[in-house]
Amino acid sequence: MILVPVKNLAHAKQRLAPLLDASARTKLAQAMLFDVLETLAACSNRPEVGLVTSDPFAIDAARHFKFEVIAADSNRSETDAIDMATKFCESRGIDHTLVIPGDIPLIQTNELEMIFQAAPSQGSVLVPSADGRGTNAVWRSPAGLFPLLFGNDSFKPHLAAARATEKPCIVLSLPGIALDVDWPSDLQQLAAAPGDTRAQRLAREWELLDLALVANQ
Repeated sequence: MILVPVKNLAHAKQRLAPLLDASARTKLAQAMLFDVLETLAACSNRPEVGLVTSDPFAIDAARHFKFEVIAADSNRSETDAIDMATKFCESRGIDHTLVIPGDIPLIQTNELEMIFQAAPSQGSVLVPSADGRGTNAVWRSPAGLFPLLFGNDSFKPHLAAARATEKPCIVLSLPGIALDVDWPSDLQQLAAAPGDTRAQRLAREWELLDLALVANQ
């Protein structure tokens, strides 16, 4: 199962507050999530998708794409939500999970296919964020092969945990998945990248001409 954890989007992307007000940040988070879900829906060779959330927009989006909703307490951290969702999958006999965040709007279907093709029957696939510090996709088989702990510096702990299982661990560099939008500089990259996603259109409409200056402060 593909698990997409989504916290309350009304309070999303606080690090962009120097650049965007709360309404704009919510619109951006919603656009990014819809972009991600649209790509997942377009991938023909994929398992079932479940959104781990209590956010109303995310629930409506899941219904739009006919994805499952795994109810999560709105106060849960991403780590706690995925731990709960992993146990949910195990209780249903699901033997593998792929965790994808909702803020990687440049994700491509061919990148998902590359993960599926690389995935060992038992083991893991990790896709780091562009800066190499975060983890933007994790495949685990079996589903609870090792616990996930998300944050700004999650990649090295995830890599160590995966290797400690003594099962194959594949690391893939996938540029679409690698770009998560947390900082002003990420928003600049999003606007400049090829493509025409909802999130990109928003970023371009705002015409943030001083973005590079703000990003370097």
